[in-house]
Order: sequence, then C-alpha cells, then structure tokens
Amino acid sequence: MAFADIDDVQAALAAQNYVCSRALATVVFLSLRLGRPLFLEGEAGTGKTEIAKAIAAALGRRLIRLQCYEGLDSASAVYEWNFAEQMIAIRTAEAAGGADRDVLKTELFTEEYLIERPLLQAMRPQSGGAPVLLIDEVDRTDAPFEAFLLEALSDFQVTIPELGTIKAPTPPIVILTSNRTREVHDALKRRCLYHWVDYPDFAREIEILRARAPEASEALSREIVAFVQKMRGEDLFKKPGVAETIDWAKCLLALDVIHLSPEVIADTLGAILKYQDDIQKLEGSEAKRILDEAKAGLDTA
Repeated sequence: MAFADIDDVQAALAAQNYVCSRALATVVFLSLRLGRPLFLEGEAGTGKTEIAKAIAAALGRRLIRLQCYEGLDSASAVYEWNFAEQMIAIRTAEAAGGADRDVLKTELFTEEYLIERPLLQAMRPQSGGAPVLLIDEVDRTDAPFEAFLLEALSDFQVTIPELGTIKAPTPPIVILTSNRTREVHDALKRRCLYHWVDYPDFAREIEILRARAPEASEALSREIVAFVQKMRGEDLFKKPGVAETIDWAKCLLALDVIHLSPEVIADTLGAILKYQDDIQKLEGSEAKRILDEAKAGLDTA
C-alpha cells in the first residue's frame, strides 16, 4: 500500500499519532513516489526519528534502524562474521580428524556464519515489502562513512568479498536524520530530498500533545505548550524539543497537576531541560516570569 496523495500522508501519519505539517507530508509523498531518500535535518527532539517509525507503521513495513555514532565504519553497518561460531566449527573439524583447509575455509565463509547489520538487512527481500531504513543522526559519523553511504544509496547494493555483491530486489525507503552537529557533505544531500524539521507552532504543538498525551486537559495542554514555547526563546544551551513537551506533560499528569505554578515547574524542570546550567537559569523568579508571560499570551490569544 502506498500513499495516494499528500492528504493521505497526513491522515495515515495522524492515525499513528504523528501530526505533521503539509510541507513535511509533501516531501514524504514525493520521496516515496520518486524513490528518493529523504534527508531530515533539525534540532533534536523535533520528531525526525518518529516520522520514520510512523511511516513504517502506516505502510505495514519493517523498520530497520542504523544508529550512527563517531567511528562507525562500513563493516559495522553492513555485516560481521560470527568469529565465535567459526572457531567452534574449526575446533570441531580438528577434533573429528583434521578437515581439509580449503574446504573448511569455504564452509566457514557462508551465510550460516554471517551476522547481518542494518544496511545488509535492508537489502534483503522482506515479506511485507521494502523496509523503511532509518539512518539516524548521520551527522555523528565521519566523511569516509558518508562516502560509503553515498555509494550504497546510489545502487542499493553492498559487497561482501567472500560472498559477492548483494543488491536489493526493491530499494528500501530510506530516511536519514541529522541534528546538524556538523555539516553533512553536499554530495550526500544531493542524493536526497531535503526538509528542515523545525519546532512546531503553537497550534500544531497542541495537536501533537492531544495525540500523545490525550489525558491532559485542554487548559493544562495550552499552559504547557505556551510555557515551553516561551522557554525556546530564552538563551539556553539546549532548547526543549517536542519530545520534552510530551514527557513533561506525562510527568505533570502523573503528579495530578491541573494548572502550572512556579513550584510545580521548579520540581519538574528535569523533564524538559537536560543541562544543569539551563535549569539554574530558570530556577526561582525566571520560571515565574516565563510562566506569567506565557499565561498573558494565552489570555490575549
């Protein structure tokens, strides 16, 4: 099943509790229709990873996630040989009377001893159709891995010296994300359709909260979103994303909070801010000031 149009994308993702803008829905539709990888860039916590999960669920496809990190190389992303099992096979053969070396070498480097990593898994046929391959936080890798990705995404194939080239029968749906901790090379971006995932406006963040924390009252949801959006205008080391808005709402619900107060905010700042310097900036009168400004904005809205 594929999306019929842009409205269908929004409706299908909404059914998975993912509220997206029309601009994002448009680039998702085009990415699927044209078979192009989708490159999503933006601040952490704005829903880049979640959209891959939502697309996979909406289409009934398997989600395969490659979590990137500094030092990730092509071997770790594609495959490894199961050395422990190979050693057991060697010892067993030796104990049985000394197997022929050439025969043993051939038997050891077969798919029986192959550990498939995300990129190789994504090239394999899937019963439900081509999988969704999420290459998460690609900005954490280095230039050589980017170059490898560029080649892999060009032909949707990988090569294992002992087994040969494995090509995807149907290209996977590829989504790359970046928190922009560094610039990703233009050559990789050109291979993809690009979209900047920004913080949502007030109305859309309310929609997201309704979908993800439906137990919260309308009044409390509006106060939460107004406060978080005011916080994003402050000079913070790490501004809270939508993920933190949702987490905070759930924390407040667990505490049976009905309305925000400076005391409640002080007790729960760790749900929305993850750096002590940021927490210290908003303790005491600063939190009250932001809350007062947020409520004043709601009163005039």
